[in-house]
Amino acid sequence: MSDAHKGYKGETFELMQRFNVAVWDDVDAETSRGRFRGIILPRSEFDDSFHLVLKLPTGYNVGIDVRTITEMTKLGSKEAHYKIPEKEFPVSPEKANVKLLGTGGTIASRLDYRTGAVIPAFSPDELYGAVPELADICNLSTEKLFGVFSENMGPAEYKELAVAIGREIEGGVDGIVIGHGTDTMHHTASILAFMVQNPPVPIVMVGSQRSSDRPSSDAALNLIHATTTAATSDIAEVMVCMFGPTSDEYGLLHRGTRVRKMHSSYRSTFRTIGDIPLATVTRDGVRPLRDDYNRRRDDRDVEIIPTFEERVTLTYYYPNMHPDVIDALVEKGYKGIVIAGTGLGHVNKPVYPAIERATAAGVAIYMTVQTLWGYVHMFVYDTGRDLMAKGIIPAENMLPEVAYVKLAWALGQTDDLERVREIMLAPICGEITEREPHDGYLVFQGGMPEIEEFVRKVHK
Repeated sequence: MSDAHKGYKGETFELMQRFNVAVWDDVDAETSRGRFRGIILPRSEFDDSFHLVLKLPTGYNVGIDVRTITEMTKLGSKEAHYKIPEKEFPVSPEKANVKLLGTGGTIASRLDYRTGAVIPAFSPDELYGAVPELADICNLSTEKLFGVFSENMGPAEYKELAVAIGREIEGGVDGIVIGHGTDTMHHTASILAFMVQNPPVPIVMVGSQRSSDRPSSDAALNLIHATTTAATSDIAEVMVCMFGPTSDEYGLLHRGTRVRKMHSSYRSTFRTIGDIPLATVTRDGVRPLRDDYNRRRDDRDVEIIPTFEERVTLTYYYPNMHPDVIDALVEKGYKGIVIAGTGLGHVNKPVYPAIERATAAGVAIYMTVQTLWGYVHMFVYDTGRDLMAKGIIPAENMLPEVAYVKLAWALGQTDDLERVREIMLAPICGEITEREPHDGYLVFQGGMPEIEEFVRKVHK
């Protein structure tokens, strides 16, 4: 098969030959479902043989069933460019020095349609070529620590990342940005908040929900907001920086231990749970929403505690859970279990004997709530009191994922369960709060008359 028809086969290949068109041709296609104009994109060898993929003038892609195409006219051709443009990143002594650490998440990127692979822009010169506004914000240097999808981030990467952050702080950087995939960004943010104690500079995690080849991409603006925060913000904590509303009005800075990804595709997917965000950020700077944060300092002092016990798990309780689920974890040598229980922190009675056996075997078990918002209150019902009597410890209002990584971090430091309890129940970086603010739980439900009126009149 010629390069002109790369990736296409079967009926699609035959159609392209019939109308004498090729990959990267700008075409006008008449179909039984209407007329489409766009550039023919290469296809993966694993795709079916019935669809032709066009990039529309809007920047979006559409797959057309070739069996609906009645006519196709070539209007011209485009040349494919896969290399990220590079421009030498200008450096100025007046600007802050920011270090971008890469983990595999692509902040600025271009899609290679021949393979379906994303080509990241990562060197300072590439990033400057892709997002020239960065040069107005800081002096940027980069280091790729590893290249993994975020679901493959784990203890080895967490530890290496924490040590790298400590090294950069000691080396004098004014702020750190961490490029990370969004799927498990909240897990990494929370473990880094425990591993990196009392940092003197901002540590900002950032990613993108939509790739850079899409018109609605959030990649460039998220990177601008993150570097602005790292270079200028007074907030010296581990934060997640992503879109606030679905529009591009501002980004939000979320505390690393109170943030969660809450939507699979929205650009505003990250939300602060049971609290309010730390700040908003625009191209003009950072505006704090609260004042109880760790502040930027001139010293280089930071404590790095890169510990993680891998035999810890997070178990989501469901009705009719059988006791052998807990027994199996104990038999496999797990040292800690976090349960996301129902309501105020409950599980069914058939599981009680397994929990008793687990705690008797020295397994640390902590209870969180799967409601996400709210506190564990195990004194209210007999169920909760019975569970505490069997050794389960309430984890206050820690989010389940945060309790999981904190327990792994604590057990990585000591096997003394009383010392583990002290670490778990002592607030360190906002993972446990004295109370939830009155506006820490606001869920705007579309379709309700008062919400529709608010959106219509106040905020579009």
